[in-house]
Amino acid sequence: MERCKILTPLRAVGERKIIKLILERLEEMPQMPIPFGDDVSAFAIDDSQLMILKTDMLVGKTDVPPGMSLWQAARKAVIMNVSDFAAKGVKPKVMLVSLGLPRKLTREDVKEIGAGLNAGAREYGAYIIGGDTNEASDLVISLSLFGMAKKGEIMLRSGAKPGNLVAVTGSFGKTTAGLKILLEGFEAPSEFCKFLVESVLMPRARLKEGLALNRTKAVTACIDSSDGLAWSLYEIAKASKVGFLINRLPIAEEVKKFAEVKKLEPLELTLYGGEEYELVLTIEPQLWRSAEKTVKKVGGMLLPIGRVTAERKIFLEIGGRRRVIEPRGWEHFRNARA
Repeated sequence: MERCKILTPLRAVGERKIIKLILERLEEMPQMPIPFGDDVSAFAIDDSQLMILKTDMLVGKTDVPPGMSLWQAARKAVIMNVSDFAAKGVKPKVMLVSLGLPRKLTREDVKEIGAGLNAGAREYGAYIIGGDTNEASDLVISLSLFGMAKKGEIMLRSGAKPGNLVAVTGSFGKTTAGLKILLEGFEAPSEFCKFLVESVLMPRARLKEGLALNRTKAVTACIDSSDGLAWSLYEIAKASKVGFLINRLPIAEEVKKFAEVKKLEPLELTLYGGEEYELVLTIEPQLWRSAEKTVKKVGGMLLPIGRVTAERKIFLEIGGRRRVIEPRGWEHFRNARA
């Protein structure tokens, strides 16, 4: 008798395992300039130049919270992609966009989406030069970015070394708190409620910071933090075969206040959120001042949060006590919004 085949639903698999399952079935291109698993992909144009490529999609159900306009959603779709270019220190030049549009949308809605796409692209000095449109059961905005870079001048995830400093380009926890307000109906004092919600509705990609940092040659590894701070650290650790000791958690002041008022754990909000689009990077200690000064010149900030270790574990040390940072963060299919 033939045994029944057990089928595993995707909600039990999760986004990262799905990607692994697909990659295992792809024939790898010889001499790939950037291996699978980094923030972007690349193709060698000649002996010195690489075409840098990135694609990412926004889906209404999972990526557009209540209160976000179609203009903001379209702009966010651009930010999601540009943030990965920022993490590699590469400037996006042009974009293609594919739209899946539900039949219920109106002419005015489409105008709003187009305006949001253009606003996002021009905000970062790029242009949308074409794409595709189709009918879909949910809003889908899929963007493909293109840029150019010289070989050997890209900030990968795989270069962190023991003794390097760990830094971020901003504080964390804002979007996690903002999503609790938008999705779960949490109330917060007006003096910081607007700020937390705005961090969700109008995110920023750290492109200026990424481009500036790449020029310093101080960065040994870099990733965008869209899946959360903890998961970003684990991704660099895996690619670089290192560990981390984090001793300065970059909690936003507004998040501290929100956590206190709502009786929430600030570490949870800071470590295990997502959609923050900060850069998480490792830096040669002797070049720290140069990197910090360069980022300040472009209007950004660089916050030291710890150091790279040879021991391949990730610890948080506060008040002399250590605890393991868990490998958790945002993951589609597991965390999908209802």
